[in-house]
Amino acid sequence: MDWRNVSPHPIVFISGPEDYFASRAIRSLRDQLKAQDASLEIHELDASDYLAGQLLNLTSPSLFAEPRLLIISGFERCSDELITDGLSYLENPTEDTTLILRHTGSSVRGKKLVDALRLSSNCAEVSCLAIKGDGEKLSFVQAEFLHASRKITQGAARALLDAFSDDLAELAGACQQLLQDSAETINEDIVNRYYGGRVETNAFKVIDAALAGQTGNALGLLRHAIATGADPVPLVAAIAMKMRQLAKIYGNRNASAASVGMAPWQMDRAKKDLAGWSEDGLALVIQRLADADAAAKGAERDPVFTLEKLVTLISKKGLVQA
Repeated sequence: MDWRNVSPHPIVFISGPEDYFASRAIRSLRDQLKAQDASLEIHELDASDYLAGQLLNLTSPSLFAEPRLLIISGFERCSDELITDGLSYLENPTEDTTLILRHTGSSVRGKKLVDALRLSSNCAEVSCLAIKGDGEKLSFVQAEFLHASRKITQGAARALLDAFSDDLAELAGACQQLLQDSAETINEDIVNRYYGGRVETNAFKVIDAALAGQTGNALGLLRHAIATGADPVPLVAAIAMKMRQLAKIYGNRNASAASVGMAPWQMDRAKKDLAGWSEDGLALVIQRLADADAAAKGAERDPVFTLEKLVTLISKKGLVQA
């Protein structure tokens, strides 16, 4: 099952490292079961603390036959007793009971039971794969709105990602808040109205301003980032990543996005950013990036000054002023 569209089964196996997706799936199942019967009994257990017989005890029908939900987390740390009892329970699940097993995939512990779960008609698996990189996060934002039959512009989705790039739960929460807005389409102005004060000054904003030729704005964003605690090392790394994208497609603009390790939207953006650049200009910036990286890692007393010179050079498209 998709984590957005879960439904109750006798056993639900929630696998994968993304805890936010897992928590959404568990919450949805709990709410659905509660809606079916408000007397639902809920029990939670950590797999590493499991003792022999607990599964049978916690799922056995009660005196008043209330439905039950048992959530066992940390299945990657399960005891041998849970594996044994789980294999037995899998053959004959208790009626009116839902068992949720949460496994992050961080170990192969419990593999025998995991394999059996995946083969059993009594079990449904919910895969919660990790989101990696801005491209997948952008797809997540768009999918949140698509799932709700709402629209969000590409610029608005990017602005939302800029505001909550480091925390998936916060990003999802922002999506849910925007879905309460009455506008037919969520655009960048609406995102800025809600979260304009939250948008982080980060390396990508600095480099975007520099690539747009906005020297003063880029330097201002850089100084604000430093003043609010940003470290020069990751700033340089992010700028280097962006410049490498430009270098990859310079002279090879007909290459596919996949062949250069970029998402299609990154490829389109890089092509636009390349306007006005020369091969010599790109080469000089790459050289200065190496200097800035060394400076940020302790080769110079004032790495911020070196970083400012790099940002200025980028905003001039690698042209050294006479």
